[in-house]
Amino acid sequence: MLAQGFRDWLAAGQPLDSDHHAHQTHPWHKVLWLTGVDYFSTLGYQPGIALLAAGALSPIATAILVLVTLCCALPIYSQVAERSYAGQGSIAMLENLLSGWWGKFLVLVLLGFAATDFVITITLSAADAAQHAAENPLLHPLLGEHRMAITLFLLMCLTLVFLKGFKEAIGLASLVAVPYIFLNIFVLGRACYEISLHPELITKWKELLYISGGPRDIVLAAVLIFPRLALGLSGFETGVSVMPLVTGEGVKGRIANTKKLLAAAAILMSVLLVISSFTTAILIPAAAYKEGGPASGRAIAYMAHKYLGTGFGTVYDASTILILWFAGASAMAGLLNIIPRYLPRFGMAPAWVANSRPLVLLLFAVSVIVTLIFKANVEAQGGAYATGVLVLMLSAAVAAALSLWKERQETYSIFCWIVSIIFLYTLVDNVKERPDGLIIGSIFILFIFSTSAISRYNRATELRVSSIHFLNEESETIWKEIQNKKINLVPIRNSDVAGRAIKEKEIRQFYTVAGPIAFLNVNLLDNRSEFSAPLQIDVMREGLNYRVNVTGAIAIANTIAYLSELLDPISIFVTLTRRNLMHQSLKYITFGEGETGLLVYSILLKYWEATPEDDVRPLIFIMSE
Repeated sequence: MLAQGFRDWLAAGQPLDSDHHAHQTHPWHKVLWLTGVDYFSTLGYQPGIALLAAGALSPIATAILVLVTLCCALPIYSQVAERSYAGQGSIAMLENLLSGWWGKFLVLVLLGFAATDFVITITLSAADAAQHAAENPLLHPLLGEHRMAITLFLLMCLTLVFLKGFKEAIGLASLVAVPYIFLNIFVLGRACYEISLHPELITKWKELLYISGGPRDIVLAAVLIFPRLALGLSGFETGVSVMPLVTGEGVKGRIANTKKLLAAAAILMSVLLVISSFTTAILIPAAAYKEGGPASGRAIAYMAHKYLGTGFGTVYDASTILILWFAGASAMAGLLNIIPRYLPRFGMAPAWVANSRPLVLLLFAVSVIVTLIFKANVEAQGGAYATGVLVLMLSAAVAAALSLWKERQETYSIFCWIVSIIFLYTLVDNVKERPDGLIIGSIFILFIFSTSAISRYNRATELRVSSIHFLNEESETIWKEIQNKKINLVPIRNSDVAGRAIKEKEIRQFYTVAGPIAFLNVNLLDNRSEFSAPLQIDVMREGLNYRVNVTGAIAIANTIAYLSELLDPISIFVTLTRRNLMHQSLKYITFGEGETGLLVYSILLKYWEATPEDDVRPLIFIMSE
């Protein structure tokens, strides 16, 4: 009884149906802050991670990061926005460019890395929020060093909110992100003023900088260090995903306004990153930003407390904790949108993916496991986060390059290929230095592939037809005439006249058949990787019998079962080939063919058990070939 109540509670959650969700649109400068809770929140930990990775070279490495942001990432995602204005991003672009099973496999791989990106966003943000809380002078006596417990508590709060029902609100995002940006501007302004009062600090920083050698050596060292700062590129995929929320005059207006959003976010973040890396490198001593130090993972907060006092520092900490928590909420919402968008359509999702509560609980469990593995350490998760971000950015660059080449815009395509090489170098270097992201991404990919294969197998006996369309009015008229116990349905491989005549003679010789025969010929699509598809039906009279020709099918047996339910015939005559059943099963799962007779019977039996009715079911005769 208790178990049944729990199952009912899980099923009662908000259904996840992104295809039918109506979006209210807003001006781009308001939607900017929804993107910003993910993108701008990285200021909470990016300067500290940059210091730990580059030390005195941090401003130079950050300048290279900004150059890549404005000259590579921004142009690439402007191209993505033009071709994915429904907000599906680079994954949908690549799926459209690579049809069939190869496209599906690539989408599943990218979903694994997208899951890495979003899950690490959740766990890293919660860990950094916990670090800001634990290091706060007012909260430290209460919280002590229990960062793991605080992180898990924040994850639990996030889960409870989503179990109750969470909807991203533009107004709430603005209330969180705008004050945070202004607080950062104020802290960084105070830091710049402090540097102006003590110019000798710049001299000291230059001395440390030139330990690496001359200008050429410094730039080369910064280029080599830059991949470790790559998580500062996050936010572009989110910027494209919010496109349905952007107001615009038609598609072109929405695209133009989204480009403004992307440019504004990139420029604002670039300015803040450059100033923050410069001030933190000069004002924060090495002992403070080392792992476990008071500035570790919270460099700007450290300066807020040091130069503006505990009161202002506490306000800054509260704002940082709030935006980091909201970034986790944004990532959770992103996962709840992206998983149901692809897997159910591929037939590669269990039934519970249609409900939010089971998926939220699964993501909570995964987040807890990741947090325990990384011990709620911000710096340790940076590599995994950067890997997820870079894979998605690489996929966007490749998708843009392929699309432009297909559109015969070779110059722009070559530029995108160059950007792809830059992102590939950054990804490879990041994975080589910190393989955690690749390991976690591989685990997610393995999990997605395993559950997808099991789901596709379990759902193979569904009807798998999305809709039907008639070739002409005559076909529709005849179709209506032969419904409801008017004909005997005979699927046939050979649609020629001689083959139908032989089949009719065989049936009428060995079976007692009342009424005309409708011969059904099913033609499969070349691309059978989709789980369901619309059918086109052509119906013709042939003397006393009928011929039904179907095109666009995904699987023969499922199509026969679906059409038999629509026609409700007197009887169905299906053929048994008696070939190797294992071979036939693999053919059916992969290509939609196989032992049609047994499969039609199995599919209909399963459907009838799920839809008990008082109507008389058709007789099924299984004939030998």
